[in-house]
Amino acid sequence: MSVIAAAIQMRSGSRVDANLAAARRQLQRARAAGCGLAVLPENFALMARSPEERLMHAEAPGDGPIQEALRSLCRELGLWLVAGTIPLRGAVPGKVRAASLVYDDRGDCVARYDKMHLFDVDLGDGERYAESDAFEPGTEPMVVATPWGRLGLAVCYDVRFPELFRALIASGAEFVSLPAAFTVPTGRAHWEVLVRARAIENTCYVVAAAQTGRHDNGRQTYGHSLIVDPWGRVLAQRPAGAGVVTARLDREHLEAIRQRLPSITHRRL
Repeated sequence: MSVIAAAIQMRSGSRVDANLAAARRQLQRARAAGCGLAVLPENFALMARSPEERLMHAEAPGDGPIQEALRSLCRELGLWLVAGTIPLRGAVPGKVRAASLVYDDRGDCVARYDKMHLFDVDLGDGERYAESDAFEPGTEPMVVATPWGRLGLAVCYDVRFPELFRALIASGAEFVSLPAAFTVPTGRAHWEVLVRARAIENTCYVVAAAQTGRHDNGRQTYGHSLIVDPWGRVLAQRPAGAGVVTARLDREHLEAIRQRLPSITHRRL
């Protein structure tokens, strides 16, 4: 059993309607290329210029124009979709959840993962991020059954926490989606090596969809969306610019590697 998967690379801005239109164009391209599964990047629908703008566009779970647009797109295209992240209202006033929603080809939302690890860092030269000021962290890993195998969900900064990926593998994950909006300094230093490491050590595919370029909120993101196989090989990559990266995820190939090198069955901790 196999599927052609797409990692969608975007340069999202602060206009939700424009971002949704851009996502639609790229998803149409992915479907035309034969893809059955696509992954959008983190913050694909909104790169907010302020916490207030993010709160203004935050939706209730299951209700809102962003979610309705995603449902309609999946029904129209007959496509499974990992919808990057969108802001959903949480329990803490003034904060949102960075929610990664999975839709099937009928437009039904079949899974939700809220980003667990929040990016609170000071990179120097005035580049500082404090996601915990605006976001409420998730608490539970998520793995969902698809027609091609079990899909584990992770988001951006999560890639630095191998214990999360181990939890996904323990729940049967065979491939992992990784929507992201990596900074340029951390992307240059760590992005590809981290994605490949998570694929190698867990003998799984990773479909990593990234934001790219200069955004109208002042951020600059690294791009380099890529799809990595269970042996750590980069099957496809897009360094910069909006577009679609595609590769075939082959369950038989994954199982063959896990049989030849069964490291995940050798865990002692």
